Amino acid sequence: MKQFFKYVLATIVGIILSSLVMFFLFIGIMSAIVAATDSKEVKVKENSILYVDLKQQVVDRAADNPFQNFDFSTLEPNSPMGLNQILKALNNAKNDPKIKGILLEIDAINAGAATTEEIRNALLDFKSSGKFIYAYSDTYSQKSFYLASVADSIFLNPEGMVEWLGLRSEIMFFKKTLEKLGVEPQILRHGKFKSAVEPFMLNKMSPENREQTLTYLSSIWNQWVSAISETRGISVKELNRLADDLEIFNGKSAKKYHLVDSLIYKDELLSFLKNKLGVEEKDDINSIALNKYFKAPEVNKRKFTRDKIAVIYATGEIEMGNGGPDNIGSESLSRTIRKARRDSAIKAIVFRINSPGGSALASEVIWREVDLAAKTKPVIVSMGDVAASGGYYIAAPATAIVANPTTITGSIGVFGLFFNLQKALDKKLGINVDVVKTNEHADFFTMFRPMTAEERAVGQMFIEETYQTFIGHVSSGRGIPVEQVDAIGQGRVWSGVNAKDIKLIDEFGGLTDAIKLAAEKAGLENYRLVEMPKQKKFVEQLLENMSAEAKLWILKDELGTSFKAYNRIKNMLTNQGVQARIPYDIEIY
Repeated sequence: MKQFFKYVLATIVGIILSSLVMFFLFIGIMSAIVAATDSKEVKVKENSILYVDLKQQVVDRAADNPFQNFDFSTLEPNSPMGLNQILKALNNAKNDPKIKGILLEIDAINAGAATTEEIRNALLDFKSSGKFIYAYSDTYSQKSFYLASVADSIFLNPEGMVEWLGLRSEIMFFKKTLEKLGVEPQILRHGKFKSAVEPFMLNKMSPENREQTLTYLSSIWNQWVSAISETRGISVKELNRLADDLEIFNGKSAKKYHLVDSLIYKDELLSFLKNKLGVEEKDDINSIALNKYFKAPEVNKRKFTRDKIAVIYATGEIEMGNGGPDNIGSESLSRTIRKARRDSAIKAIVFRINSPGGSALASEVIWREVDLAAKTKPVIVSMGDVAASGGYYIAAPATAIVANPTTITGSIGVFGLFFNLQKALDKKLGINVDVVKTNEHADFFTMFRPMTAEERAVGQMFIEETYQTFIGHVSSGRGIPVEQVDAIGQGRVWSGVNAKDIKLIDEFGGLTDAIKLAAEKAGLENYRLVEMPKQKKFVEQLLENMSAEAKLWILKDELGTSFKAYNRIKNMLTNQGVQARIPYDIEIY
C-alpha cells in the first residue's frame, strides 16, 4: 500500500512540475516572439505600393499585445489595428519617396462611420502629394465604397457587385422575452428621447426614437452621398435615385452608372499596376501591407523637444473603478487625466472619446478631472464613432470639442433600470425569497420584489436631480443657457452635423485635427505626442487576461452571430441603476 501511495504522489508531483514547466516555456516562447517582432524595423523597397485591406477591426488605439483576439481555432492572430497607427502610417507614406501609391482592396470595413471618415480624409490628404490611389474588390459594401470613392479609379470583379441601398439601423426588442421569463423591468427616466430602456418596455420604436434615428441616419447618409458626389462626379439626386430604384444590382450596372470605372480580374489589375510602376510583366510588384508599414522608419521625424501634447484615450462603457482596454474606469481614467494635468511638460491634452456612456456617477468622477484640467491647460476633445450620454458628459468641460460629421453624440439624459425577478423565480423555478429588515425600505434596491409607489417617486426624484446636474455641466462647459440645453437634451441622439448646428461641438475633424488645434491653443510649433494611459507590457496582459479571453473566445465560438445579442443583454443586466448611456448599440448598415 505504501508503494501505491508513493507512486500516486510521485505522479501528482510530476504532473504539477510538468504543467509549470510547460506554462513557463509557453510564456518564454510568446515573449521571444513578441520581442523579435517588436524590435524588427521594416524596410521598404524602392518603387513600392502600400496595400490597404482593413479586414482587421479598427479601434482608436490598439493594445500593445500581438495576441489580443488571437484565434485559437486557427492559431492565427487577428489583432485590431489602431486608428492612431493608420493615420500616422498614411501621413508617413505621403512623404515616403519609396511609396508610389496605394492599392485599396476592401470589400467590408470593420470600423464605425466616423472612423471610416477619418481614414478617408487621411487618404484624401495622401492624394494631395500627387501619388495615386486605386481601389479593387470582388464586392463593395456601402461603407467600403464610400472609402473607395477617394480613389483615382475604382475597379470591380466583372461578376462582382456594389451594395447601394441607403442606410438602416436595426434594434432588437426584449419585452416579450422578459414577459415569458417573468422578469419585470422597473424603469425611471428623464427625457422623451432617452430610449435606452425601450427594448425592455416596448415591442417597437417609439415615435420619438424613430424620429431621432431617422434624423441622424439621414445626416450620415447625406454626408456620404455628398462626398461621393464630389469625388465621382455623380449628382446627389442621381445617387439617391440609384438607391431608391434598385438600379445597382451587379458589376455591369455599377459601371453603367459610373460607380466603378472598369470591370477587371485580379491578374488584369496586377498588369495595370505593373505598367503604372514601370515593372516588367514577369517581375513582381514591390508592396507592403499597411499593418507592416506601421513599423517603417518615420520620414519627417520631429525634432526632440521637452514640450508634449498628451493624447488620452477613453474607449468603451463608463464604469466605476479601474477599467481595461475595452471599458472606461472612473478611477484609472481620472488618475491618468490628473497625471497629465500635473505634468508641466504636457502643454495640452487631446481627450479622445469613443463611448456610449454608462454609469452616471462614474461620468461625474471623470467630469471633475476634465474640468480641473481644462482650467489648467487646453483640453481638446476628439470624438470618435460615438461620444454620447456619459461620453458627452465627460466631454462637456473641454476647451473645444472636435467631431466628425458622422459621429454619434448628444443623448443628454439619464435613466434608471432595475429588474424585478420575483415572478420569474416563483412561477418558473418555484423559488420564494423571504426577507428580514430593520427598516421599511431596507430592501429598496432588491431584485426580489417590485418598487413601491413611494420608492418609485424617490427614485424618479434622484433621476431628475442627476439630469439637472448633467445639463448644468453642459451649460457651463458649452456656454449655453440651461433651458436651451434641456431643449436639445431630453436624451436625444444627434449626428456630428446636427451637433454643430446646436453648438454641442465646435468644429469638424478627426484626431489629427484635434492635435493641431491643441498645439495652436498651447502656442506650440514643435512638440511630441505622448499616448496615455501607459499600456501594460505584453506578459502582464497575457497573465492578467488569459482566463477571461479564453472564456470569451469559447462564448463567441458557441454563440456565433448571437454573441452580440447576448452581450447587449449582459451589459444591461450588469448596468442596472442610474445610467447616462446611449439608447442601444448603434449599428448602421
